[in-house]
Amino acid sequence: MGEARARNGWADLLADGRLPRFALICLGVWLNAADSLVTATIMPSVGADLGGYGYFSWATAGFLVGAILAGASAGRLSERFGLRAATAIAGVIMAGGCLMSALAPDVGVFLAGRLIQGLGSGWISGFAMVAVALLFPERHLARVFATVTFIWGIATLIGPLFGGVVLEVGGWRDVFWLFALQAAAFSAAAPFLLSGSAKGDGGPGIPWLQLAVLGLGVGAIAVADILKGAAVSIGLVVLGLAVLALVVRIDRRARVRLLPHRAGDLTTIVGSGYFAMFALTAASMGFAIYGPAILQQLRGFSPLWAGYAIGAESLAWTVAGMAVAHVTGAWDARWTRFGALCLIASLVLLTGQMADGPLAVVLVGGALLGAAFGFSWAFMSRRVLAALQDEDRAIGASAIAAVRQTGAAAGAAISGVAANLAGFSHGLNPDSARSGAFWVFASVIPLAVLGAWATFRLTGSAEKA
Repeated sequence: MGEARARNGWADLLADGRLPRFALICLGVWLNAADSLVTATIMPSVGADLGGYGYFSWATAGFLVGAILAGASAGRLSERFGLRAATAIAGVIMAGGCLMSALAPDVGVFLAGRLIQGLGSGWISGFAMVAVALLFPERHLARVFATVTFIWGIATLIGPLFGGVVLEVGGWRDVFWLFALQAAAFSAAAPFLLSGSAKGDGGPGIPWLQLAVLGLGVGAIAVADILKGAAVSIGLVVLGLAVLALVVRIDRRARVRLLPHRAGDLTTIVGSGYFAMFALTAASMGFAIYGPAILQQLRGFSPLWAGYAIGAESLAWTVAGMAVAHVTGAWDARWTRFGALCLIASLVLLTGQMADGPLAVVLVGGALLGAAFGFSWAFMSRRVLAALQDEDRAIGASAIAAVRQTGAAAGAAISGVAANLAGFSHGLNPDSARSGAFWVFASVIPLAVLGAWATFRLTGSAEKA
């Protein structure tokens, strides 16, 4: 018993050269999570400086478009070029995107920089998941994913807060200078910290068709919230989701696959797991993107204090994730289901209370949103990874990040459509903020319900792929 416990402990996890790999994964998760949401508290300042209030969600959605395409291709690229070279290049690309945003003379260049940051960050995140799948024994997956959840929670707490702190002492451009330095350091460290990983053997190739169709689907969703007219915006979101479903259909028959076998089959662990990740993530995006602006407008918060308030989500995510990290057996399924139900409860609470309710209730709603993922995310990832066939481990592991980011982009766009139809695109004022505070959250409750249904399948009747 004691020997088995030692083999599953932290000392064994970090032995045999795994410490540097573990450190690089943690740094990569930090970069991806923090940069994806750093604009939450700085966009009002960016909008005042460069214009483009109607593009609020694009600062996140554009980042995620790049991250999705990069993350989806990470498994195949790691096979083709090897983890060391591919990870180092990803850091360089992310640093370049940060420099573009830092130097941006207008909102177009700023958003192009965010897209390139997303590409670099998506590869970083995808390669990190490949490293987990290929370089760590299965007995350590629970601890590795618990740590990834912890780092993600801390990063999403500090990311918006970091933006608010920098605004207090400098300007919004300084945020991207600092991220450029971190990405450059990551790139320089990757070849050394991943020493000993296998070199690329060429793999079966790159699934170009699926990536192209994926880009069209995500692009349709992303542009939906900047077009005027409810029918056109909603139609593009529906079209984009249909194109994403087409990717799964095409991939099923392709010679070079983008996704694991039966990834679109909701009767399997992999299929139900990916769908649950997509839907739950999509349903959660409105709080981080629009919460700070709503709090600043309706409650007079500074960017820093708005960042603290939104940080309730990430703090709860971290605390919940660490509280259940040791759980095994039947309880991991129970906590996963409880997490999905927490998400539905949080959205109902925020829909009714975000605009005019007591601040304490709003913070509880945000905390429930974060706890939903803290209770469930590590267990979901572990179940999906354990169900993958050996030949699918690289692409299946990177798909975990890509699916999550696809859900985030879809959720950002859906929330953006809801907010702009409520008046955000015409400027931030008390009326548009109050209307947006309702519709941003009400519009995604159906997604949360679908995600909870898939979660119950994942932890119940789904079969191993």
